[in-house]
Amino acid sequence: MPEQPQQPEGAIAGTGAGGAMDLAASEATALERGPGGYGGRGGQDKPRSLWSDAWRDLRRSPVFLASSVVILFLVVISVWPSLITSGNPLQCDLAKAQDGSQPGHPFGFDGQGCDVYTRTVYGARASVTVGVCATLGVALLGSVLGGLAGFFGGAWDGFLSRMTDIFFAIPVVLGGLVLLSVVTSNTVWPVIGFMVLLGWPQIARIARGSVITARQNDYVQAARSLGASPARILLRHIAPNAVAPVIVVATIALGTYIALEATLSYLGVGLKPPSVSWGIDISAASPYVRNAPHALLWPSGALAITVLAFIMLGDAVRDALDPKLR
Repeated sequence: MPEQPQQPEGAIAGTGAGGAMDLAASEATALERGPGGYGGRGGQDKPRSLWSDAWRDLRRSPVFLASSVVILFLVVISVWPSLITSGNPLQCDLAKAQDGSQPGHPFGFDGQGCDVYTRTVYGARASVTVGVCATLGVALLGSVLGGLAGFFGGAWDGFLSRMTDIFFAIPVVLGGLVLLSVVTSNTVWPVIGFMVLLGWPQIARIARGSVITARQNDYVQAARSLGASPARILLRHIAPNAVAPVIVVATIALGTYIALEATLSYLGVGLKPPSVSWGIDISAASPYVRNAPHALLWPSGALAITVLAFIMLGDAVRDALDPKLR
């Protein structure tokens, strides 16, 4: 029998029903390799998840990169403020009170003769510590309570809903004035505890709604039909798919907590001297803003940039984790 001529642009493959179909050369080559590619090994393309797609989008986002640089700088100077200043924030000289910029003191001096530059640098530590710790506490407490309520429902869900309504009715600033005015501690922990106490209901509602949505999916019903325990279903199947909204809200709220700490310190119920805080410096510089505006503008500007950086980071994370915005 004469040899069949080669067909460089196509190939013939059996259909399994006694017939044949034409395939392109590339498709025929793929069939010859088998499902594992060359040599039976797995293909080069890996399945992508929501998190891998989100990280890919974040790396390409100018908003995320700019805010991350600012936040990284704030974290570094919070941990090691001596990297960019050698002064002591508590060392003051009344002879230099309200003086402007001088060599070695680029931001001038405040009403007590303290170096504004040094106090602005050291003030980042209190703000970042309060913001990060309060956000972690709120996210952890709200996620646990809201997740359990959304998963089990029933009386626990109804009780949590009424509790969140009660806490939502408490004005945050007014609650801080009442609760923190009786605290004599000079550390950041009473302020953090107050923020966690009044901040968890928002995260709890977000987590509850996300868990209710996730537990209705087919893979959760399949795991339940296979005999998986409630703990395994909640931790293995629901939590990884319901945590994205919590991360977005918590990231945006971090900047809000920093601003709240400055507000409470400005009103005299947050951090108190000799603690170094932007809110304390803004409050102390307000009476003589006309004579020494620099003492007010620098800590105010640092606070505004910090809050803006965390809000921008939260917006970038929200855009990356929301499939509807792709």
